[in-house]
Amino acid sequence: MVLYSDSELAQILDKDIFHLVGEAADALGVECYVVGGYVRDIFLQRPSNDIDVVVVGSGIEVAKEVKKRLGRKAHLSVFKNFGTAQVKDHDMELEFVGARRESYSHDSRKPIVEDGTLEDDQNRRDFTINACAICLNRQRFGELVDPFDGIYDMEDGIIRTPLDPDITFSDDPLRMMRCVRFATQLRFDIEPETFDALTRNAERLKIISGERISDELNKIMLSAHPSTGFDYLYRSGLLAIILPELTALDDVAVQNGRAHKNNYYHTMEVLENVCARSENLWLRWAALLHDIGKMKVRRWDNGVGWTFHNHNYVGAKMVPQIFRRLKLPLDAKMKYVEKLVDLHMRPIVIADEVVTDSAVRRLINDAGEDIDDLMTLCEADITSKNAGRKKQFLENFRMVREKLADLKEKDYKRLLQPVIDGNEIMQLFDLKPSREVGDLKKALKDAVLDNVVPNEREPLMQLLMEKAREMGISTTPPSDAS
Repeated sequence: MVLYSDSELAQILDKDIFHLVGEAADALGVECYVVGGYVRDIFLQRPSNDIDVVVVGSGIEVAKEVKKRLGRKAHLSVFKNFGTAQVKDHDMELEFVGARRESYSHDSRKPIVEDGTLEDDQNRRDFTINACAICLNRQRFGELVDPFDGIYDMEDGIIRTPLDPDITFSDDPLRMMRCVRFATQLRFDIEPETFDALTRNAERLKIISGERISDELNKIMLSAHPSTGFDYLYRSGLLAIILPELTALDDVAVQNGRAHKNNYYHTMEVLENVCARSENLWLRWAALLHDIGKMKVRRWDNGVGWTFHNHNYVGAKMVPQIFRRLKLPLDAKMKYVEKLVDLHMRPIVIADEVVTDSAVRRLINDAGEDIDDLMTLCEADITSKNAGRKKQFLENFRMVREKLADLKEKDYKRLLQPVIDGNEIMQLFDLKPSREVGDLKKALKDAVLDNVVPNEREPLMQLLMEKAREMGISTTPPSDAS
């Protein structure tokens, strides 16, 4: 964070595009200001190419004048219904809007918009750090207008609303998600009264669409330390509305004096471990949801204590429900998360026992191209406070990775896929797609994975015939076979 004087801001904005915008506004006799995130990021020394310009008058008319001055190379888009316009010039985007004031009804986040002053426009901004404006008109070029001391909130690392936070959040509940997102991305604290307003208005989030919520949630997930954001979401009550399956993990049961670990805080630790290793958004989602099924399968066993049998399978079945509710993509990305949640216990089971070639072959077969991401998730899942046990797990994981590397060098896809496929099985025995065909395919695959026979045609054909006879399938070629 750097504090700049007006003269220093004028030097920072001493670029052709800003002078051109100011000249266009002067030609039309209106005030114009660069506002919002671009100004914030100047003080925070963060890169930004998206420029928001507020005009005390018609933003569309100023945008048209800017386009005329830039010439044919620039592209103008006008959105009359919203009173906005966009000018694109190479890799730079400028958004123009007229200064406005807004009023809201209780059941919608869509405001009633009227023309307003710069003060009106700054009053409607979500946070003080986003309410700063810098004048672009020639006579006042570089002058900062900061009525809510946003630059000092940046200096102190605080997220605060310009006006009453209850009104700010009730008017547009999505601002609550943005509040947490900015605090997480910028590593700022949420000012106490603003945080209390999150709690008081949490229920208002229910009027926001899943797409809007998931967009902010993904930005939190992609930050350096998303667990900070989830802490704010949880303590404010927002997380219980967005992901009640996750807050349900914060429940530690005790039986006969024995308690299991807190699976919510374990999940946050796993998420942070994954984030330290990967920026893959969907791998981070897999970390967030990897234990989501535990509360549904939690049982007490007098012999072994607390168990969570098949929580991976149950959790994988919950993934599509969660993605559908949050309007997250229901395509290959969801399937990827579902697969990793389902398989996340497999490497741990292998690493807890003797690391055999057969077990690793099966793991490769089931995980496919996602095997490396699965291993990253499973290594992140080792959060045991028992240093000796943790060391042993990680050592065994190293052995698993070595075997994975060996098999990859040998072209594991060629080695692990039997040379006799389902179509040939159906032709050999005159069968239609059926359970019998699946059982025969599985017998061949198991034999290859367990290294019972080499992946060669002759020994596999012999095994296939033996298995077919055991199942009562005729091994006599069909009459029309040639």
